[in-house]
Amino acid sequence: MKKNKDFLGPYKINNIYYGDAQNLIKKIPSLSVDLILTDPPFAIEFKPIKSNYNRKKEHVIEGYNEIPKENYFDFMYGWLKEAYRILKVTGSLYVFSGWNNLKDVLNAIEKANFFVLNHLIWKFQFGVYTKRKFVTSHYHILLCIKDKKRYKFNKIEHYPEDVIYVKREYWNGKIKTPTKLPLELVSKLILYSSDKSDIIFDPFVGSGTTCVAAKLTGRKFLGFEIVPEYVEIAKKRLEGESYLKIKNEDEFQLKFTDLIKV
Repeated sequence: MKKNKDFLGPYKINNIYYGDAQNLIKKIPSLSVDLILTDPPFAIEFKPIKSNYNRKKEHVIEGYNEIPKENYFDFMYGWLKEAYRILKVTGSLYVFSGWNNLKDVLNAIEKANFFVLNHLIWKFQFGVYTKRKFVTSHYHILLCIKDKKRYKFNKIEHYPEDVIYVKREYWNGKIKTPTKLPLELVSKLILYSSDKSDIIFDPFVGSGTTCVAAKLTGRKFLGFEIVPEYVEIAKKRLEGESYLKIKNEDEFQLKFTDLIKV
């Protein structure tokens, strides 16, 4: 049977689908995705509405789907083994993680047969206030590959370091999900590890930043999200709805114009 280049199995490329990634991912054909970039739940009993970072709760959509800590390794391994199956031999995987359950993430990555090429740190400008311990102001990013000799890496900066300083984005007065990665950060990772027209996959879309970044950098995308309200936010961002427009997106496009043309 002839493959349709506009589809991955039953899924039309450049679309976001509502549903549980653990189930939906099983229908993606093997060796069909160029890059997976995702920010899965951290299993830290995240409380999204309680004025985190001085946000007004009426602007934050509820529904964040957390994973019980005791089930976290099984959850991570469940989708990571499928990620390994669908990723091309030359493909890469970026997984975001907090420090709390990093051990489970690393163990699941190893069991799924990935090789960790880099352990990156995203340093941002602030964290949640604490009284009796240090404030957490970073995330871990694990760059994983299948083949140590055949993965893609575009050196878009002369001396790329494994600590990346990118500020969090402010969406003042705009509807948002509880957690959201900066468009600049995600776009840079996509530029490093994929080429034009490659297929970028995110099993945990959230507000849709991975898909928006893929579109901005000339890549194709596919995404899954279990919270229906988040799917709508992500789709409206892709459509360019003004009330969800990222404040510094125009500045980003100007700053990275030369890179995006590569």
